Amino acid sequence: MKKKLVVTALLALSSLCFSANALAQGKEIRVMLANHPYGELLKNAIPEFEKSTGVKVNFESLQESQLVQKLTTEFSTKSSSVDVFMTRPLQDGKLFQKNGWYDTLSSYDFSDYPKSVMGVAEVDGKPFLVPLVTEWEVLYYRKDLFEKAGIKVPTNFTEFEEAAKKLNSDEVAGIASRGKGAASVTQLSSYVYSYGGRYLEQGKAAFDTPQAVDAIRYYGKLLGNYGPKGVTSMSWENIIPVFQAGKVAMWTDASVFYGQLVDPTKTQIPAENVGIANFPAGPHSSTPCLPVAWGLAIAQQSKNKELATQFLNWATSKELAKRGMLASITMSRNSAWQDPEVIAKVHPGLVETRAFAAKNGYPTDRPYMSAVGEARDLIGEIVIESINTKGQSPNLDKMAKERAAKVDELLKEAGEYGK
Repeated sequence: MKKKLVVTALLALSSLCFSANALAQGKEIRVMLANHPYGELLKNAIPEFEKSTGVKVNFESLQESQLVQKLTTEFSTKSSSVDVFMTRPLQDGKLFQKNGWYDTLSSYDFSDYPKSVMGVAEVDGKPFLVPLVTEWEVLYYRKDLFEKAGIKVPTNFTEFEEAAKKLNSDEVAGIASRGKGAASVTQLSSYVYSYGGRYLEQGKAAFDTPQAVDAIRYYGKLLGNYGPKGVTSMSWENIIPVFQAGKVAMWTDASVFYGQLVDPTKTQIPAENVGIANFPAGPHSSTPCLPVAWGLAIAQQSKNKELATQFLNWATSKELAKRGMLASITMSRNSAWQDPEVIAKVHPGLVETRAFAAKNGYPTDRPYMSAVGEARDLIGEIVIESINTKGQSPNLDKMAKERAAKVDELLKEAGEYGK
């Protein structure tokens, strides 16, 4: 009788194992990744997930604009087979959330994430994405060029401009930052905040205030006088190779790019010559932007929610967050910043500037609204005018007021004005 019970139990256990394996065998999910350092990390790690689960992951890796366009088209036509996708909460979050394209993540454990980042990851306490990468604006600088010029790292805008002027030459641009229209808006934000301005205030456009316009003038003056040639056509992907080629002395941009700047297979600049410093203080303060740049979400339309959840949990795990940190990607998880191995290997400048930004930073780097793309285009037009005239254009105030009025109209159309 005992033998019969044991055999029965083993058969039952075997049946359960077979059922579990059968669930995974032959199952596939579709994942959309961005051409971003963490997207690359996931792409390279996906074979591990497939091997351990038996789930086939069909993934696509696209540039930011292509990713959003494809997701928007598929979701709006209800033709999507996407299960999991990378998403930019500040760029696309409001639109995607309002359209019901995110699935609610009711079972995910968010206890390892700072409360400050959850404001763009949930609505009414219901989370719809997992924060992946937190970025903040830093000052990258060439230690060797500073030493040769006999100057110190700037701590305020006056010193910043003086350093850019002194370091600028026919061979090396004194300063670089994004100048390509809409792309410039995220990095301009820290300049605006440090002048005491904002893009939006109480649901209304505010980038036409004297503080904000003065910041745009300063930005244009810096890049127009001391920036790389063709800077109004440059976003981060255009500036990185110029920095790697030794043609830029200072660069203000997101903290996530340090790893690429010192990649020994791509750069001519030794890592020991690349420094990271806090964003300099403007007339009002030093207020770097501190956004959640990327998150991971499950598509509401997904027909594979269980497998999608399994992938999401793996892709946002503590282990992969640690790997991201060791690859110089600034992850959102608190534990990733507390790991002894990470602390021992991550550039001290990242640890220090993160602590500064966590205390002094502002949580958005663009107008936080559904029509954020249109708003960025409008602000970008003012930035280009400022750069092209080296901050001297007499039309900046007028342009700012006209475009602020257009942004207010966008807010009204979306039902977000004054909210």
